Amino acid sequence: MARGTATPVPAAQPRVRRGYFECRYGQLHVHNAIPPGGGFEEGTSLLCLHGTPLSGRLFDRFLPLAGQDRSVYAPDTPGFGGSDAPPARPVIADYAGAIGDFLDSMRFRQIDVFGYQVGAVLAAELALARPTQIRRVVLASVPLLTEAEREVFEQAQSAAALQPDGSDLASEWQRVRESYGPGTPIDTVATAFVEKLQNRTPSAWSAAAALQYPLRERLGHISQPVLVLRPKDSLWEATLRVRECLPRMRLVDLPEQGLALLQAAPRAALEAMRAFL
Repeated sequence: MARGTATPVPAAQPRVRRGYFECRYGQLHVHNAIPPGGGFEEGTSLLCLHGTPLSGRLFDRFLPLAGQDRSVYAPDTPGFGGSDAPPARPVIADYAGAIGDFLDSMRFRQIDVFGYQVGAVLAAELALARPTQIRRVVLASVPLLTEAEREVFEQAQSAAALQPDGSDLASEWQRVRESYGPGTPIDTVATAFVEKLQNRTPSAWSAAAALQYPLRERLGHISQPVLVLRPKDSLWEATLRVRECLPRMRLVDLPEQGLALLQAAPRAALEAMRAFL
C-alpha cells in the first residue's frame, strides 16, 4: 500500500431485525431497522404497512435504506406472515386496533405511517384513530375504487379459489407474473406467488375489510399532512382520486415504477418520501 493512503472505513449499516410483540390477537411479527448510531439526531420513527396478499417482507429492501436515520417498523398484519390471525373475520378498525396495540407497547409519542395498497387503507384508519400520535401519513397505490372496479376485484377474488388437485396453480402463477409486468425480477414474482398461496384466507378477509371500508369518506377527515405516491400500477387511476378527498395533499407520480416499487426500486420510494418526512 502506498504511503499516505488509508483504507476506506465502511459506513455503519442499520441493524435489521425481527421480533414478536403482543397484540389483541396474540403475537404480532415485526420486521424493523434501527439506525447505526441512534441518539438524539434520529428522526421520527416510521411504521410501514403492507398490502394484500404480502407481508412485512415487502419492505425487506426498503428497511435498510430508510433505517439509516430513523427506526423503521414493518409488522405482518394479523393473519399474515408470522403474526397470529384474528379468530373471526375482522374489519379495518380491528386490524388498526391490533397495530395500535404494538404502538402502545412501544410507547411512541409520535410516529409517521406509510401504507401500501390495503396498507394505505389501514394507515388512513390509524391516522384518524390516533390523530396526535400519527404525525405524517404516506399513502401509496391507494385502492379508492369505483363500483365497477369493486365488482371486477371481487370477481378476481372468487376466481382465485384454491383447487384440491392444484390445477389452479399454473394460472395463478401467470396472474401474479402478469400483474408485476415485464422486467420484474423473477425472484420478486416467485416470492409474491408463494406469499399469495400462504395467505389465501387472511388475504380474503383483508380484501373484504378494505372493500367494505368507506375510504372516500374517511380520507376527507384526515388532519395530518399527507403524501401520496403514485406508481404506474393497476391502481394508477384510483390513487389519483385521493386528490378529490384531500385537495391539499402532496402527490408524487412515479411513472417509471410499477407494482414492484418497493422490491425493485425501494430507493426511488424513499427519495420521494424523504423531504416530506
